[in-house]
Amino acid sequence: MTRLPAGGPLPRPRDPEEGREVLRAEAIPAPQVQRVVLRALEFTSLCPKTGQPDFGRVTIDYVPDELLLESKALKFYLWSFRDEGEFCETLAARIADDVVYAVAPICVCVEVEQYVRGGIEIVATAERGEPATG
Repeated sequence: MTRLPAGGPLPRPRDPEEGREVLRAEAIPAPQVQRVVLRALEFTSLCPKTGQPDFGRVTIDYVPDELLLESKALKFYLWSFRDEGEFCETLAARIADDVVYAVAPICVCVEVEQYVRGGIEIVATAERGEPATG
């Protein structure tokens, strides 16, 4: 599957690679906006060491060029990590790279916040491109 169905419930993503392709296929033309910030407040993945669920949030802050991320495709993409075992830092870098792959923004900053587990909260940030000036 490269595109999402027009209606009905979202199918479950097979893996993050499928999610990445859907994110790219569903990108939409960018109107005249200078910055877009998307926040996913209910992000889940798995700890690669224990297999326990990690809960957190993802913030994607980007300066678009010609394309925008489509929110339904972003939900599908982020859902694809639900059964993936990845460290918070790896997730931040991977999501930033996938946003660049999908919409080629001028710049993007991805912050993954992993909520407290075992007394430790982690916040990882990955930036790609040069911040816009002006």
